[in-house]
Amino acid sequence: MSMETTAWTQLYSVMNAERERRPFARVTLRRIAEFARPHRRRIALFVVLGVLTALLAVATPVLAGHVVNAIVTGGDEGTVVRLALLIALIAVAEAALGILARRLSATLGEGLILDLRTAVFDHVQRMPVAFFTRTRTGALVSRLNNDVIGAQRAFSNTLSGVVSNLVTLLLTLAVMLTLSWQITLLALVLLPVFVIPARRMGHRMARMQREAATLNAAMGTRMTERFSAPGATLVKLFGRPEEESEEFTARARRVAEIGVRTATAQSVFITALTLVSALALALVYGLGGWFALRGTLEPGAVVALALLLTRMYAPLTALAGARVEVMSALVSFERVFEVLDLRPLIEERPDARKVPEGPVSVEFENVRFGYPSADKVSLASLEEVASLDTRGGAEVLHGISFRAEAGQTVALVGSSGAGKSTIAQLLPRLYDTDEGAVRLGGLDVRDLSAESLRGTLGMVTQDGHLFHDTVRANLLLARPSATDDDLWDALRRSRLDELVRSLPDGLDTVVGERGYRLSGGERQRMTIARLLLARQRVVILDEATAHLDNTSEAAVQEALTEALEDRTAVVIAHRLSTVRAADLILVVEAGRIVERGRHEELLAAGGRYAELHRTQFGQGADEASEIVEAA
Repeated sequence: MSMETTAWTQLYSVMNAERERRPFARVTLRRIAEFARPHRRRIALFVVLGVLTALLAVATPVLAGHVVNAIVTGGDEGTVVRLALLIALIAVAEAALGILARRLSATLGEGLILDLRTAVFDHVQRMPVAFFTRTRTGALVSRLNNDVIGAQRAFSNTLSGVVSNLVTLLLTLAVMLTLSWQITLLALVLLPVFVIPARRMGHRMARMQREAATLNAAMGTRMTERFSAPGATLVKLFGRPEEESEEFTARARRVAEIGVRTATAQSVFITALTLVSALALALVYGLGGWFALRGTLEPGAVVALALLLTRMYAPLTALAGARVEVMSALVSFERVFEVLDLRPLIEERPDARKVPEGPVSVEFENVRFGYPSADKVSLASLEEVASLDTRGGAEVLHGISFRAEAGQTVALVGSSGAGKSTIAQLLPRLYDTDEGAVRLGGLDVRDLSAESLRGTLGMVTQDGHLFHDTVRANLLLARPSATDDDLWDALRRSRLDELVRSLPDGLDTVVGERGYRLSGGERQRMTIARLLLARQRVVILDEATAHLDNTSEAAVQEALTEALEDRTAVVIAHRLSTVRAADLILVVEAGRIVERGRHEELLAAGGRYAELHRTQFGQGADEASEIVEAA
């Protein structure tokens, strides 16, 4: 490795390593060992290859010195040829070992990335909805990318580097000391001139790189927000393009300035260190030549010392920055383990049961619930705050009790924020109750397996969320084994088949981010088609017709009628016209059921339901107005 390459390596190492000063955590090291255990054979082979490579790296300069001595002393031609062939064989072996070590390094590193990413991904999927409502998506994705890769470096780069560099350094010093201890000591004296500037310049440039990374992240966040469908719409309606452009340009200009300063500093630094390396070689040739002319040192030893010098600075500078690299990798591991240590509030019991076959009833018995505080479901680093909000836990549902027999429809109505959606979220176990029980088919949902719960209960929310994927992929999410005939049947029953047939690629048409290439009513009918495809026995409709015009609502309502047939349903609705045929209507206010009964009974009672009815339809409005709106 040349001096210039060594300088670049040291500079890169310092620039890209986090400057942490925390001590090694034994618990973290033990957990790292657990993750590394499946790869222990590869790690052992990796270390052995590093040692062999170090031995070969030292052998070549020594043999080169013997060649020079044989030439100078007029030795046997056969000896020179044999030495040359041996050097060639060592070069071939070193190249082969290098390729093998690189492949092994890649296998080891990628295998560790796979294990860590899979562990984090699977763990995050088990987290409750409360976790995702608080966590910044970008911060979470960063754990799966940047931190996992940072942890991987500990095995693929740092581990091998420390072992091979340490062996190379010890062997090189030992050989150099046997050749000339005076020249070796002088070479070591020049080491600070090489290492100290690298560390100081590296930290300075690391600060500039961090600033550039922060600015790039801010620009990336801004672009992500502005380039999404809802963000672009908001900018079109209320944005100020000139000011947006000026702010973006100012940050981009600062990044460009940092790039120029960084490139200049790098050039000056590398040139200076290359000069230092040239002076070191000049010292070896000058002092070594003087010793050789006086007969106290063989000419071949001078050549060997010069070659060994170039191989000594590389491991020395690498080992000087090894602690920083190790600490950086340790921090990455700790950030990954931080996510893995966050225990999900909702866990499946080992003896979880299945929902009984046949029609399913829904029952709430004296349910009390309060949303968990942030410190129970999230991490400050994932929310990008200094400390988590410890507020929370205040009860929002107070003794909710009702029962929907199999095949019945129960409607929840009331003011916004009364707790209707919270009740609905307890059924699919998005949250767990604090007191009381939620039952499906007579079994507490906490005793049911997640797979059985998903197969029994379906939910349509008011936003009709779709992935940026094809119509087919969004539907198959409900039932991966469904055939095209099944898909078209679900689309027909949700009144969407004609629309999908008219799309450019039919079922393979991409619907866009969050389904924004479809209208609100079309998105809702897509979620209903997904529900029909899943064939679940219990259906939750959470404001499924909210924010739709009369035409779209009529189409969605028609599809919902198909979806609810022979199913147990819990329907949350703001428009009372959509729930007048429900078997049971519950009026929820401030987390309590204040009224219950059928539509006619509640109107006759003259309570809160009648008040909501008058607000929507006007004083003295006749039933015909409801029928018209419902149509």
